[in-house]
Amino acid sequence: MSRGQYPATRMRRNRMTSFSRRLVAETTLSVDDLIWPMFVIEGSDSAESVDSMPGVERHTIDRLVAQAGIAVELRIPVIAIFPAIDAALKDEDGSLARDGDNLVCRAVRAVKAAHPDLGIVCDVALDPFTSHGHDGVLRNGEIANDDTVEILCEQAVRQANAGCDIIAPSDMMDGRVGAIRAALDDAGHQNVQIMSYAAKYASGFYGPFRTAVRAGATLGSEGKSTYQMDPANSDEAMHEIALDLAEGADIVIVKPGMPYLDILARAKAEFGVPCVAYQVSGEYTMITAASDKGWLDHDRVMMESLLAFKRAGADGILTYFAPAAARLLNDRQAKA
Repeated sequence: MSRGQYPATRMRRNRMTSFSRRLVAETTLSVDDLIWPMFVIEGSDSAESVDSMPGVERHTIDRLVAQAGIAVELRIPVIAIFPAIDAALKDEDGSLARDGDNLVCRAVRAVKAAHPDLGIVCDVALDPFTSHGHDGVLRNGEIANDDTVEILCEQAVRQANAGCDIIAPSDMMDGRVGAIRAALDDAGHQNVQIMSYAAKYASGFYGPFRTAVRAGATLGSEGKSTYQMDPANSDEAMHEIALDLAEGADIVIVKPGMPYLDILARAKAEFGVPCVAYQVSGEYTMITAASDKGWLDHDRVMMESLLAFKRAGADGILTYFAPAAARLLNDRQAKA
């Protein structure tokens, strides 16, 4: 064999030109894959910077409606609304979560009135509303699972009444998906979807988010490890996902995102259902902070991270990069 004939298989041939790389790409990312998390606060015509998340702000409802308009312009299909509740309105049981006129419900109604075709996800958990910052109610120093689920059902129905399209229980209480599904159905909301945080880990990557929603500062040394998952466990995540699907979940979330790509890939391979990755606040902040220092190429790393979720099997991605990524994707499409 002459030198010119060796090797017969040259993997680099398909990488030599731009058109060829586009032709053989196995994974694609589009604006349709993005869910934009937003933070809402009381007041009017104002916004607050989230110091721990550069470029992210909390918005009053009127400003949130305007942000939702940007999502529509960018063709982002879905937003997720998270409240930052004033401390004076919080109590031990998160009672405000059951109020159909609370900050979240008013925000949903306002966004839906202005942008009826934009999808809205609402978080179902008590941590933004409880004085202690836990996702459930405390009884004798422990999270009371069944008492919490009862409140979550009311919270979900109030959000659906306001116009929420997707209920997203993030609390990790046992049995909550089935109970919420029954409550929604009984209230006439059979078509409201449930996107369950089925595999949500007790992670250190949530810190900036808790600052953004003003929750969790007094959790104590054990944090949320009695109900969120141990980062060491993978098989347990499959069990959690199977239970939530059996109880009526339409979509499942793996959270955090990049440190748990193996969980996402397993979930997609084993269940074949719609899966969403949550690129959480800590992931966003690491990329943003390093980029601000000039240590990373912001856009390149941002897009690479989002593509990784798609490659692992995600059908959707909750990410604070949604507007920036959408602009890049729309520009690319316009130039194609």
